[in-house]
Amino acid sequence: MSAVADAVLYEGYLLYPYRRSSPKNRARWQFGVLFPRDRAEADGPVRPGVSGSADSWYQQTECLLRVHRPDAVVRLRVRYLQLQHKQVEDADGRPVESLSCDDGTVQLTFEEAVAREAEFSATLDGAEHGFPVGSPAGTDTEELPSGAGRIVRRRAEVRARTVLVAEPLGGDLFRLRVRTTNEGHLGDPHAPRDRALRHALIATHTLLGVEGAEFVSLIDPGHALQEAARSCRNDFTFPVLGGAPPAVAPEDGSVSALLLSSPIILPDHPQVAPESPGDLHDAGEIDEILTLRTMLLTDEEKREARATDPRAAEILDRVDTMPPEVFERLHGAIRSLSPAGEAIGSEGSRGEAIGSRGSQGEAPVGQRSLGAPPVGPDSVGEDFLAERPAWWQEGGDDGLSPATDTVLVDGVRVGGGSPVRLRPRGRGADAQDMFLAGRTATVAAVFHDVDGSTHLAVTVDDDPAAELHGWYGRFHYFRPDEVEPLGGTDVPDPAAAAEPSPGPTPSEA
Repeated sequence: MSAVADAVLYEGYLLYPYRRSSPKNRARWQFGVLFPRDRAEADGPVRPGVSGSADSWYQQTECLLRVHRPDAVVRLRVRYLQLQHKQVEDADGRPVESLSCDDGTVQLTFEEAVAREAEFSATLDGAEHGFPVGSPAGTDTEELPSGAGRIVRRRAEVRARTVLVAEPLGGDLFRLRVRTTNEGHLGDPHAPRDRALRHALIATHTLLGVEGAEFVSLIDPGHALQEAARSCRNDFTFPVLGGAPPAVAPEDGSVSALLLSSPIILPDHPQVAPESPGDLHDAGEIDEILTLRTMLLTDEEKREARATDPRAAEILDRVDTMPPEVFERLHGAIRSLSPAGEAIGSEGSRGEAIGSRGSQGEAPVGQRSLGAPPVGPDSVGEDFLAERPAWWQEGGDDGLSPATDTVLVDGVRVGGGSPVRLRPRGRGADAQDMFLAGRTATVAAVFHDVDGSTHLAVTVDDDPAAELHGWYGRFHYFRPDEVEPLGGTDVPDPAAAAEPSPGPTPSEA
């Protein structure tokens, strides 16, 4: 759990190519930023919402807690980054942007950050418990070799407070509220963002654990607690269950003794892929891609990156010394294959889609397993599936056509061009798919996975870029049991029709 929390803490800290001169590293600190209130509301009140990339002066988590004994205890840890200005000075004490030392190293003036955390515990007595979570101002000085100059690191005071309260909902159920606020005062609410960040909590998130109780998933609360889960208000954060996922999905909803409330969307039980050798600070990318790109940096670019930040130097050292067997593991892993006899024709298989829908790339927090194809008998027929070679053999894809294949959904044959309503399942659904619940969409193609499952590629009807996404072939992917056919009519069955259905072809998409 700590590895996932660290990935959240340093997400976007420094982006490839890890140099100060890179445009991507001139506008930093995008997630979980809590400014002093006068700065956050300089242009009007902050609109509450779930987006962790929106600047605010507070962050609120509400979650459900099922208590097993009266002396249950909640432990929470609030974590964030405190901005630290690194100023390089020459031998005469004058501030400079860069400085070359006699040992061949270069020092650059830049913005760093220091990890901070505050840990507390409280009983579920219904009272409000408040704790200070801020950090004092400070200055550190580092002399450079041979009297070339020095580095002065300065931190401004961060004043903040966290309040925890447990509200009984009846029986053994409680609603737990954790609210962290920046209580500082900037003075000039229209000060530049980089100056205001010195008084902000950055990448703010909360880790919670319980003894004598358990957290109930807000993604998969079970039928009896769905209404209570919907009543929880989470502003600028997304609470998910922590720890290892259960071997078998529980029938009455998911629970855990750990919870992570993150400004970044995650699934329940997120994990860092064991193949990932270290953080690259960019979870929108994939380890292998970023590692290859970093290998291709010139010596001059690497020199600047090393001078930019110690964390950039750590990445370069890891990439430059990575053993071949470690690099090979970055190419991918298959985690969810079923025996061939079970996969063939299994429409209900729990395999995942090809690709990384909802994966977190570099340190793949919540990385989804790789998968791909057979289809169920609804699509291409049992006789064909019985004779079809295994997917890794030559001819394994013969007879499959995403643009013309179909699948039965609630008795209706669905394929390219079919109108549907999106109904992402609660348990096991991609977190971002939940925002599309109830929206109408158009099926573009039917894709088949090696583990026996089927996925529908769709474009959302009210998306202004839907036509462009279709042209590029960028789709949302849903299982057949996650859509509701609209119109009640079948698309033409390609096995019976003389001409293929008019759905988009891969070249058109």
